[in-house]
Amino acid sequence: MKSLSCRSCNCLAFFAAVGAMLFALYLQYVDGLEPCPLCVFQRIAMISIAVVFLAAFLHNPKVTGQRIYASLAVLAACAGIAVAARHSWLQHLPPEEVPACGPGLNYLLEAFPMAEVFQIVFNGSGECASISWQFLGLTLPEATLLAFVGFTFFAIFQFFYTKICFLKECA
Repeated sequence: MKSLSCRSCNCLAFFAAVGAMLFALYLQYVDGLEPCPLCVFQRIAMISIAVVFLAAFLHNPKVTGQRIYASLAVLAACAGIAVAARHSWLQHLPPEEVPACGPGLNYLLEAFPMAEVFQIVFNGSGECASISWQFLGLTLPEATLLAFVGFTFFAIFQFFYTKICFLKECA
């Protein structure tokens, strides 16, 4: 049985990230769930992962290049883990500790420098603490957190598997 090539793995990871984004867009435009600021940052991380895996698929690099792409994917996924973990933590705060709702992300981007926007968003707001979707007992940030962890492990695996994979392709 022939094993998957690194290029095929990159393609599969790209489509997994695209699938996650399509699901987020479905929830927004079909189910009417508006994304909070932390959700938007999670989407940016997911799109970054998709772009890295698409670039790796199209480039089809040798061992060193594949390791660079895997490292970039790990960085994007770890950023997603940080945002999703913070979001999940906010959702599990007692109601009296939930921060008050703040202005929307569009206003923050127009009114404040980017460093302050990140600080305000990561402090959280009431809208980020509301649980509006669950599946199998997981909230949306928790499910997204699992996806980011999966992408992290996948990219770490690719980082170390690349040399073996490349040798199989040359044989």
